[in-house]
Amino acid sequence: MPETPSAADVVSLDAFRSLMSEFPTGVAVVTSFDPDGEPRGMTCSALCSVTGAPPTLLVCLRRESPTLDAVTRCGRFAVNFLDAEAQHVAELFGSPAKTGRFDLVDWSMGRCGPHIAEHAHAIADCRVARTGDGGSHVVVFGEVSDVTLHRGRDPLLYGRRRYNVWPEQAARRPALCPRDAPPPDQPSET
Repeated sequence: MPETPSAADVVSLDAFRSLMSEFPTGVAVVTSFDPDGEPRGMTCSALCSVTGAPPTLLVCLRRESPTLDAVTRCGRFAVNFLDAEAQHVAELFGSPAKTGRFDLVDWSMGRCGPHIAEHAHAIADCRVARTGDGGSHVVVFGEVSDVTLHRGRDPLLYGRRRYNVWPEQAARRPALCPRDAPPPDQPSET
């Protein structure tokens, strides 16, 4: 039976953050409404798909966040996948000290939460399916009930502690290992 790790067996928070900075990800703003109907939102890069049946994604939100409180109380939320021109929106919604965020961006009522469509390349409207303990964060599983796509916009990326964009040239480059290439352990016939 595996042993439970002791505190000495766990890396420091700085080491863990350095590790995770090496895994670039997209950037999104999770939005919902609090019980008074006020919009709430926060920048989130801890997001992934879970399953296609039913279509479910997960987001990890800070336990003390007003956005988490709004999401769990409302039971619905929107995930606004930010586009390459929206670094300022990511920073705005990533600052815990910033109030009046929604006064500084154009937004509209979405099916499950505020849509920041002007700054998003895709939006998922979700219903909270369940939540789970994630230590300092809560894992929120959302069943996707609607999708809005703004084709032609590139995603905003975050990795190595900086923002970046999807290089347009990447779509035109040949694959590193084309599908019709022989496996690396077999000689090609030339």
